[in-house]
Amino acid sequence: MNASDRTPADLLRSALAADPARPLVTFYDDATGERVELSVATFANWVAKTANLLQDELSAEPGERVALLLPVHWQTAVWLLACASVGVVADLDGDPAAADHVVAGPDRLEDGRACSGSRLALSLAPLGRRFPAPPPGYQDYAVEVPGQGDRFAPYVPVDADAPALAVRGGTELTGSELVERARADAALRGLKPGSRVLTGLAWDTWEGVSAGLYAPLAAGASVVLCRHLDRLSPEALEQRVESERVTDRVE
Repeated sequence: MNASDRTPADLLRSALAADPARPLVTFYDDATGERVELSVATFANWVAKTANLLQDELSAEPGERVALLLPVHWQTAVWLLACASVGVVADLDGDPAAADHVVAGPDRLEDGRACSGSRLALSLAPLGRRFPAPPPGYQDYAVEVPGQGDRFAPYVPVDADAPALAVRGGTELTGSELVERARADAALRGLKPGSRVLTGLAWDTWEGVSAGLYAPLAAGASVVLCRHLDRLSPEALEQRVESERVTDRVE
């Protein structure tokens, strides 16, 4: 990765420049049997479309807060990087009443209605399927995002020293602090380009979201992101470690 990278969006741009075809996020949901693998290029394309949706359709501006009422999921990872690209604060499991915008999964729709701003709903269904009908009070992300542009440029340059991420427990990091912590975590775990990290940690702490996204991204590594990993037998887990060529485990 580039030593000059100061925001999560910078890290993604460096990953795209280095090797766009390599896997970045491999997602498993062991409750549904879903597996999705996204290359750096595919992930970056989702991020660009989502950032355009945020900036142009929702009129999100730097410094605003987006409450992400979402579980561990590849689409949550996309939203975290899209928020960083626009310069808004990604507030994981944040208070929707205090947020300017809310993005909610199917089991958090009622909570999200406390937000007086724009609301987007994610079905989190396999293949990114849309809802049969948009939930009342929400736009359906799967309906809105496909038509967005494949390239993104912020209207205002992102300030690396402005708040970028908030997680439960009061941890709030600027873009530059996030990158520094991610690099430190990657070094502590011995991650390097080509490392492949398997994790089942929830994203309700910095440790969880760092292991599941930011540290691998900072190291030029990739992640095998597992939801409901506790439903997997020890034998099946070992098979996954072998088949996915996992080099590091954070459980």
